[in-house]
Amino acid sequence: MRTLCSSTLLGEFFVIGFAGLVAMKDPDLSMTTVWTVSGIAMFLCLVLCGLVTRPGGVALGWALQIALIASGFIVPSMYFLGAIFAALWWASVHYGRKVDEAKARFAAQASSSTPDAA
Repeated sequence: MRTLCSSTLLGEFFVIGFAGLVAMKDPDLSMTTVWTVSGIAMFLCLVLCGLVTRPGGVALGWALQIALIASGFIVPSMYFLGAIFAALWWASVHYGRKVDEAKARFAAQASSSTPDAA
């Protein structure tokens, strides 16, 4: 699960950075505000790469997905991109857990079928 979720979060890191560049063109927003918010979101993406397997990591990832969709109020294309990344996040969590379960089953089978050398 960690690999899939981290890949999604790293993709979001770059999308948030590019969205910050687009948001800078809005005359109602200061550059400081845009890059403070974008920087915090980008930092959260990187931190979540390490926390995704810890308790609450997936929930924080969902909060980030909601924030990404909500950023569509500032950059309208983020509604679409946020929805795409929310779907990718769901798939990463869902299929990542299935892969982890399959690996655990395979490891259990391998350890139980290995004859003792004693």
